[in-house]
Amino acid sequence: MVRLTIDLIARTNNHLRNRKDETLTQYLKRLTHLNFSSKHIDCLDDLSACKNLTVLYLYDNNIREIRSLGFLTSLTHLYLQNNCISCIDSLSGLKRLEKLYLGGNYLTVIEGLEGLEELRELHIEGQKIPSGEKLLFDPRTLHSLSKSLSVLNISNNNIDELKELAVLENISQLVAVDNHLNNIEDLEFVLAKWAQLWRMDLTGNPICLKPKYRDKVIVISKALEILDGREIKEMARQFLLNWKASKDARKKSREESMAGRLAFQQLYGFEHPRSILPAQYQNQRYIQKDKPQYFLMPQIQSDYKPSHLQKNLAKKTINISEEIRQLAVKDPTSSLPGQDVLEPHLWSQVVL
Repeated sequence: MVRLTIDLIARTNNHLRNRKDETLTQYLKRLTHLNFSSKHIDCLDDLSACKNLTVLYLYDNNIREIRSLGFLTSLTHLYLQNNCISCIDSLSGLKRLEKLYLGGNYLTVIEGLEGLEELRELHIEGQKIPSGEKLLFDPRTLHSLSKSLSVLNISNNNIDELKELAVLENISQLVAVDNHLNNIEDLEFVLAKWAQLWRMDLTGNPICLKPKYRDKVIVISKALEILDGREIKEMARQFLLNWKASKDARKKSREESMAGRLAFQQLYGFEHPRSILPAQYQNQRYIQKDKPQYFLMPQIQSDYKPSHLQKNLAKKTINISEEIRQLAVKDPTSSLPGQDVLEPHLWSQVVL
């Protein structure tokens, strides 16, 4: 077991103490950079005496806990990749921290980074996650980093979607190599939110095999300059934008044409329940220059059934010839004698 202590720092960096009259406290106070990478360190002591420490290299060790680092309030760069860290503790006090390297550890949830308002880079690639699981993000941490974070490396963490990261509105570089990203709609959603993104690498994800993947990404993200390690030429982007504009214009034209055709069919179709027909539309040829008049044609129901009123009216149908004969019989002075009333050739009925 190797423990990082003040004494170990003093012994290891004894050659840096050039001033013979300088005390250990004074030396630790003026110390700005400290490199203890690959020293088999598995435990950290209180390092608060290094008040002006700005850069700390602790990568490639066996460190499990990082609680004692929260007192380094002047720290701007912290390198902790390739250790045995499974939980992020007590880093909220690092108010000036700009770059945090935690790749190659045992993290399953990115949390505990609330309050790091100056953090610009977060490198958490290659976590040793249990089989079948993926790296998760605490919404509180994402919200806390939404304004400051610019560079994010989440490669090789079994991540299958990026939608929750859309809150990081100032992302300029995203590295998400060798994950399980496969949904083009999810990618389009976040790209629409990341207006500052100029570099993105999704190499090794299934989404890269989608048809027109690169073309779609270039069209959506106007600021993107490098995609999957390849530079995006401005001429290529302009060509794709023009092609998309032309395609959208043709689609809109087809939709308008279909809408107009449908409206015409509804307006002049006889089968429509409220069709409008020209009043002058008869056997004669319709004259285009005349302004047609229209009338509203009610719906014609094929399963016609007479109403109750129509049935009553039908009972009141009167035979004209029979009525005339009866009048002649009652009135002898009538000019139409009963015997002279002839049966009409056609019977007429009048509905009262």
